[in-house]
Amino acid sequence: MDIAEQLQKIGQTAREEMSAADSADVLEKLRVHYLGKKGELTSILRGLKDLSREEKREVGGQANKLKTELDRIIEDRREELSSAISIDSSFDFTLPGRPRHYGHRHLVTIVMDQINGIFQRMGFEIADGPDIESDYYNFEALNFPPDHPARDEQDTFYVEGGSLLRTHTSGVQIREFEKRKPPVKIIAPGKVFRNEAVNARSYCVFHQVEGFYVDENVTFGDLKGVLEAFCYEFFQESVQLRFRPSFFPFTEPSAEVDVRCFLCNGKGCSLCKHEGWLEILGCGMIDPEVFKAVGYDSDKVTGYAFGIGVERPALLKHRVNDIRLLFENDIRFIKQFR
Repeated sequence: MDIAEQLQKIGQTAREEMSAADSADVLEKLRVHYLGKKGELTSILRGLKDLSREEKREVGGQANKLKTELDRIIEDRREELSSAISIDSSFDFTLPGRPRHYGHRHLVTIVMDQINGIFQRMGFEIADGPDIESDYYNFEALNFPPDHPARDEQDTFYVEGGSLLRTHTSGVQIREFEKRKPPVKIIAPGKVFRNEAVNARSYCVFHQVEGFYVDENVTFGDLKGVLEAFCYEFFQESVQLRFRPSFFPFTEPSAEVDVRCFLCNGKGCSLCKHEGWLEILGCGMIDPEVFKAVGYDSDKVTGYAFGIGVERPALLKHRVNDIRLLFENDIRFIKQFR
């Protein structure tokens, strides 16, 4: 079989196969098979060197014409495949379309932003600190004695090298005091970790907004006014508060603030431990020992601090009866809070 007959046979076979190609991958394999560097048509073109000048002119022209034709067939077939729509005859086109599900912020993030916004409007700046803290910033500088129960592994997650997962964002208070001189008015939102039993009202990971204000002549009355204003704006309804005397190593005097449980209207439920009240924050006047650790003169300045848990106000405001729902990522629950 001479070269002209080979070209004719290759052209006929290539046209049929390329026209019948049912995918871009098959079409590409055919292109390589016939037109690639080691393809059949390319091999024939390499054999032209053994022909006479007249044969080279005639056969070379036929080969180039065939190559151009096959390139066009490949391009046309590629366009057909890319624009083809595969229709499943079993599909019911009368069915309604599937709705799009758009993402949105988590309830905890929404509530955190609301809390931050209220205090920012009161003139507080926002500061941040590391999730992994040293014992100094988490305990020692905040006047926790070495034998304080909160240092025990039952309450604190310790990591290698003597560091720990912060149990509150109060460490940011010390870090900011080291960098600034009074007046200092800051909130520190963030995630905290405690080795606690998980139940309807407590979780081992939660979020907190620490706040503190230091200046001349700051009083407990200032603290009480700020916290009452926050609660009334945040809950946006007739909220009942109570301040209970408490103890924290870094504040003196100290108090805890409870909110009348919205879920049971004070009658008692699993969220409030059937007491009718739910503690949402701790507060107090900053202890002089804390000022001493950061070089502040407690004879010239005073200050208050408070720590608000984000999850419990979220539960109360949105009538959720179990804190675990905030962390289990059940889409049926999450999508209710767009």
